[in-house]
Amino acid sequence: QVQLVESGGGLVQAGGSLRLSCAASGRTFSSYAMGWFRQAPGKEREFVAAISRSGGSIYYADSVKGRFTISRDNAKNMVFLQMNSLKPADTAVYYCAGTSRVAAELSRSYEHDYWGQGTQVTVSS
Repeated sequence: QVQLVESGGGLVQAGGSLRLSCAASGRTFSSYAMGWFRQAPGKEREFVAAISRSGGSIYYADSVKGRFTISRDNAKNMVFLQMNSLKPADTAVYYCAGTSRVAAELSRSYEHDYWGQGTQVTVSS
């Protein structure tokens, strides 16, 4: 199993940047594909970005493509989400998620078995 802890959220003005981090416990971090999801008040949780075990495959939601970058450091058991050109619509609680399932559909929240507690991102206009 893996435990996930997010950090790096906060309040930023539109057009600004934030970098979210997710620290994972355990010695088998490289066996987990990882993702970032977000949930705004009154809305369903939605996919943001995902990265394969090796980092060789990366996926983004259309709404963040070109603005957000997901990366991972398997040696440090970390996954990151660099968020640039932030918009008020990006305001949400951001969750780190992980899955050990083979051939998982990483954009689907139900494919991920492990979740962090979330970190709030607020973008002011």
